[in-house]
Amino acid sequence: MKKRCYLRKLFFALLIISALTAAGVSARDGTIITPVDIELDGYGIMENGDRAMLIGGVTYVPLRRFCGEFGSNEINWNESSRTAKVIAAGLDISAAVGKAYITVNGRPFYSGASNLLHGGTLYVPVRSLAKAYGLTVKWCASETGSLGYVSLTGGLGRAESAADVYDAEVLYWLSRIISAESRGESLMGQIAVGNVVLNRTRDESFPDTVYDVIFDTEFGVQFTPIINGTIYEEPAESSIIAAKICLEGYSISDDILYFLNESISTNMWVSNNRPYVMTLGNHAFYS
Repeated sequence: MKKRCYLRKLFFALLIISALTAAGVSARDGTIITPVDIELDGYGIMENGDRAMLIGGVTYVPLRRFCGEFGSNEINWNESSRTAKVIAAGLDISAAVGKAYITVNGRPFYSGASNLLHGGTLYVPVRSLAKAYGLTVKWCASETGSLGYVSLTGGLGRAESAADVYDAEVLYWLSRIISAESRGESLMGQIAVGNVVLNRTRDESFPDTVYDVIFDTEFGVQFTPIINGTIYEEPAESSIIAAKICLEGYSISDDILYFLNESISTNMWVSNNRPYVMTLGNHAFYS
């Protein structure tokens, strides 16, 4: 009798756990974590053990488990930097806890969502990691009304290296103007400065190369670092990353063409004549 009662309680306990897992559970900070199914060319992967999870509208996958789906690899963990490094055929991947990008063959793949530790496992946004393997990511809604799933398709290629993707001269000058103008700003703030330079190359009112935009003097010097010489200083590592993210095509805004620090600026022509777009850190951006 006692054994039958125990089994009944165990059954209902497992049933409750199963229901909570399907619906989503709360982390200690109240964040809702929901397991998500992932299909690769129509076949389910990571269905047991560490699974993908949905947090705040972003699908995360366990780095070690995801990479293991595509062949053998070597994974090392650096506790001091809280960074995982994956070495596989044609791929060198690193992901640091708290960073909003992973680095693949020297290229930062930015998602805007930070890599995180959960239950001792490093999770990264699936879109960034899928790009490393040449996969296309699509969210598929469920026809039954339940939570949908992530579909991965593609040729399972490998991301090209930084040397094969970036123009060395463009990266040289873009990273230096970002560093000279926004050293100490957030990564988002530095990316925005890079966006301004690249947006100008596509606008008919400005020169069409990064170098010419930076050194443009048709209507006066455009960037103070050209006058004080800081454009020639070695860029901060974060500015190199920001420049690469810009060159990967990430844009906070395709409209911004000007920025200034209004607390120290002596020329307010921009703020008086151009449409305001946003403020990031010490810089106000205008179109």
